[in-house]
Amino acid sequence: MTRIEAIIRPETFEAVLEALQDIGVIAMTVDEVHGCGHQAGHVETYRGRETQIKLLPKVRITTVVHEVPVDDVIAAISKAAYTGEHGDGKIFIMPLLDAVRIRTGERGGDAV
Repeated sequence: MTRIEAIIRPETFEAVLEALQDIGVIAMTVDEVHGCGHQAGHVETYRGRETQIKLLPKVRITTVVHEVPVDDVIAAISKAAYTGEHGDGKIFIMPLLDAVRIRTGERGGDAV
């Protein structure tokens, strides 16, 4: 089992969601988050005063896969989230030792 976490632009979320569903990834957790990186934020003017916005809105998608190949998931996210600009996001891939479904006690891939 592998845990995949992608942090993407909010405006690409629907395309990424559709791409994941097309390859069979249906279970995921989605969070609205804020972060900074190479995109480095931007300057906004509010009531005549300039403010440096350093933490930008992002969407974090977390999923665990064991039947769908990890490379297929990475390719789907990468293609759907790509704009070519700084801030397109990151994908983190982590091995997952075990999972337990609380309701039934199932473990491993059966729990996912």
